[in-house]
Amino acid sequence: MSAAQVVRVALDLPLHCLFDYAVAEGALAGARLRPGLRVRVPFGRGERIGVIVELAEKSDLPPEQVKPVLEILGDPPLPEDFFRLCVFASSYYQAPLGEVVLQALPPGLKKVRAAKRRVIAPRQGSSVPGVRPRLTAEQAEAIAAIARGQGYAPFLLHGVTGSGKTEVYLRLIETALAAGRQALLLVPEINLTPQLESRVRERFPETHTAMLHSELPEAARERAWRAAFTGEARIVVGTRLAVFAPLPNPGLIVVDEEHDPSYKQQDGIRYSARDLAVFRARDLGIPIVLGSATPSLESWAHALQGRYTLLRLEKRAAAARLPEVRLIDTRRTRLEDGLGVPLLEAIQQRLDAGEQSLIFLNRRGYAPVLACSACGWISRCKRCAANLVVHLQDRRLRCHHCGFAAPFPRACPTCGNQDIHPFGRGTQRLEATLAARFPKARLLRADRDSVKSRKQWEILLERIHRGEADILVGTQMLAKGHDFSRLTLVGVIGADAALFAADCRAPERLFAQLMQVAGRAGRANLPGEVLIQTGHPEHPLYHALMRHDYPGHAETLLSERRQAGFPPYAFQAVLRAEAPHMEDVLAFLKAAAVLIPPECYPDVTLYDPVPMRLSRVKGLERAQLLAESPERPQLQAFLTRWRKALADVKTPARLRWHLEVDPMEL
Repeated sequence: MSAAQVVRVALDLPLHCLFDYAVAEGALAGARLRPGLRVRVPFGRGERIGVIVELAEKSDLPPEQVKPVLEILGDPPLPEDFFRLCVFASSYYQAPLGEVVLQALPPGLKKVRAAKRRVIAPRQGSSVPGVRPRLTAEQAEAIAAIARGQGYAPFLLHGVTGSGKTEVYLRLIETALAAGRQALLLVPEINLTPQLESRVRERFPETHTAMLHSELPEAARERAWRAAFTGEARIVVGTRLAVFAPLPNPGLIVVDEEHDPSYKQQDGIRYSARDLAVFRARDLGIPIVLGSATPSLESWAHALQGRYTLLRLEKRAAAARLPEVRLIDTRRTRLEDGLGVPLLEAIQQRLDAGEQSLIFLNRRGYAPVLACSACGWISRCKRCAANLVVHLQDRRLRCHHCGFAAPFPRACPTCGNQDIHPFGRGTQRLEATLAARFPKARLLRADRDSVKSRKQWEILLERIHRGEADILVGTQMLAKGHDFSRLTLVGVIGADAALFAADCRAPERLFAQLMQVAGRAGRANLPGEVLIQTGHPEHPLYHALMRHDYPGHAETLLSERRQAGFPPYAFQAVLRAEAPHMEDVLAFLKAAAVLIPPECYPDVTLYDPVPMRLSRVKGLERAQLLAESPERPQLQAFLTRWRKALADVKTPARLRWHLEVDPMEL
């Protein structure tokens, strides 16, 4: 090493550059410099933690501007494949490399003066391995097909609800462990981790399993990350952030419920953990399994084109048959407080039989809006283009977008009318309605208002499994992955709104959601039934649902997407901006649209700037500009040049903008 070695450091800053620092020979106790080491460096008037990305003999800056590294932190360097993943994510999602690298680390490793790390023994399960259930023929065939794969091999495991996809995952993890490798299992939401964690620990009680998700306490998250990093944790289970977990010896990646929108980060670095998992598997040369009862149309198209190997589980593993799905035509059926008589009768039948019912409504709160019938006033949020939702238990009006809350008014603020009423129905109102209709039934409600922590969620699940509830009322929190043996009836209300939404992905998401919640019924030996209240019983989506026909429904949606030129037959990115005044936002987007001459990228189409569907949030006006191309490389080349040009555009003080690649919603 020369008298002063230069290191290029990634810092957690919204800047597309690395920062040069000097390391004087002998100044750092003879530490060996290499990429991947964490360092403490001066920045501005303070200090920051960064990661060395490159070594250089000299800097392009004048020597007096190159400040010295203050400390090289003692951890081993981050592995090369971790950097390859971060570089790809930075390039593809047009995000600063420093932000990508540092956000992938636990919070405690990014603090300048972190508390001394406590060493706590990992939590273990029982010492007796769980019983391995007998495989069905379909499960055995799927496992054998995956085992035959060599190197990078992507598989789409399409299995109906209750078909035993999790058992396939566990057998594949067992194979990876036997080969001395690590396994990474991704799940879309924190709510799904307790049950899956329990099954993994029960099956592999002597194997260190690390859990990685954002609700872990800081110290626990750092311990889990370090266990994955050192190889102590042989199995890593986590939500989308776990896709960045550094693993010294990975052998398998599994993405459960691969279609779920929760895999797409919606703020900060807007990445898709599912897509990064596929890149990571290809980069490492290992198999990846994407599992779902309702695969994303992108993954389904890849399977039909032969890019993924399609494996099917068409029969349930434990139950005789899939639940029967029936429609309740709300145009011809008498409703009692919004519930059809056939649904009420079915609930009563389950109560008489000692079985459980789940009533699904994906709208929390008591009612969507408070309104005055005299003058037409409705409870709107002053900061957002949205209504304030009625929460009757604490007599508050709340905005589910910005968090604003206001007291329940005694009279109409506009005309003084005291006869103001909640309109529509949320889970709280549904719970009250069912409690009045079935006074002896034990009700449990599961939504973000009633379950605010992992501990509360685990307690609620325990109560359900112990049979302490007759009727469950819930949002999508209850729709995915749960196995309630006594639940034989699922009732769905309020699903029609998504049938005619402007977003082309709305029907895909609705079908997946309804298939998931329908799959909660009849998972043991008791037959299941699903009743869906709808004013559009003729809609093809509902008829495909009645047949449990995902392939047929996907074929219809793909045909529509192909004709319209929508993803997966086109590639999109959106430039979004927000500011106190809409005219400033639209002026910025119009200027952005002409930064690159159209003839430079003839295959890229820029559409006119338009306000977003939720055009105001937290007092800021929002609009967007869509870029689209039939070819991904052309869009990526355009975005790289466009992003650099956007950085030089002068904007009003409070205007903020960001690029999102492969947006989930428009």
